[in-house]
Amino acid sequence: MPVLYIIKNTVFIWFFALSSCGNQPKTACSIYKTMAKPVIVGANQTENYLPLLSNKSVGIVANQTSVIFKEEKHTHLVDSLLSLGVSIKKVFAPEHGFRGQADAGEKVKDGVDTKTGLPIISLYGKNRKPSKEQLQNLDVVVFDIQDVGVRFYTYIATLQLVMEACAENDIPIIVLDRPNPNAHYVDGPTMEEAHTGFLGMTQIPLVYGMTIGEYALMINEERWLKDHKKVNLKVIPLQNWNHKTAYHLPIRPSPNLPNDVAINLYPSLGLFEGTNINAGRGTNFQFQRYGASFLDDSQYNFTYTPAPNFGSKHPKEEGKKVFGKDLSIIPTMSEVTLVWLIDAYTNATDKTRVFNEESFTKHAGTAKLQQQIEAGLSEEEIKATWQPDLIKFKKIRAKYLMY
Repeated sequence: MPVLYIIKNTVFIWFFALSSCGNQPKTACSIYKTMAKPVIVGANQTENYLPLLSNKSVGIVANQTSVIFKEEKHTHLVDSLLSLGVSIKKVFAPEHGFRGQADAGEKVKDGVDTKTGLPIISLYGKNRKPSKEQLQNLDVVVFDIQDVGVRFYTYIATLQLVMEACAENDIPIIVLDRPNPNAHYVDGPTMEEAHTGFLGMTQIPLVYGMTIGEYALMINEERWLKDHKKVNLKVIPLQNWNHKTAYHLPIRPSPNLPNDVAINLYPSLGLFEGTNINAGRGTNFQFQRYGASFLDDSQYNFTYTPAPNFGSKHPKEEGKKVFGKDLSIIPTMSEVTLVWLIDAYTNATDKTRVFNEESFTKHAGTAKLQQQIEAGLSEEEIKATWQPDLIKFKKIRAKYLMY
């Protein structure tokens, strides 16, 4: 497991691996340490984008992850740029809000940031795309949000709609790139055009293996914006990172992704969001377990009771004893697995209670996955049907990989 250190505006990741010390305890003598080169996020490279903001009226799309890493402590991008004399006029907030406190799916209201006095415009309330009026008098928009590389994680939909609005209003957009902790693989069902929406605006796989900067390039160059428009796009790339680099997120990207394990399991357990089965919301192990009161208790030794908490005011199965599995010590995944979803469906005492059909289809991107599980297909058989679309996507993706 990588350990994060922040030193002099850079992020250092230490990797630990066992050396040949026999059966001795894991002491200093038996642990071999290597330090990766510092991963430098786009936001930290102010020298590469401050000139583009000079004497400009700036709008920023940001949340709690939009930080510049510093030795003492990280500072929010908005606060940092204001201190550097950048003329920020307004902040656009995605799902979960500017400070990242709202529940999943909870509408975010417009408001004013108490620290800076800047107006905050919600992109997860009355509208999800900036209007012409909201972009009026802006010379440039900066987008800086930590993504986790899963199609139904809504920040990439916000990115696409912001790019679209900027293209329509001839406003340049600058994307400050950040590592994707799930960038080491591509997998899952591909979104079908009939089911596109805010949980998947383009026909990409569930896990697409790109940073948010790379994905922005693909949206633009593939002409996926409305009316096939292109926006004046600038990506500030990462330094010292590639798609195989393990990366620990120092700030939780949303309330219910509290740690590296949850983020790694999210592509697979996120599919439970389209079911009536709890996936850890209402506990301190979000997306690290699953369970339901209507699963056969004779098949499970693990139980828990979801209760309201930070990020989940009303979790599924609230107040009920649920039966399921603890996945908090599962090794790092490099694929989407259906094992747990199939397990839950197989062991449901009332199978009609498992799927919320409309929601599941939106999350999966296809109605076929539910049909395949209900028909009793194995994981291997189902995943084989994904391959033609994955091969096609990887060819497109390869054109836009920067790392």
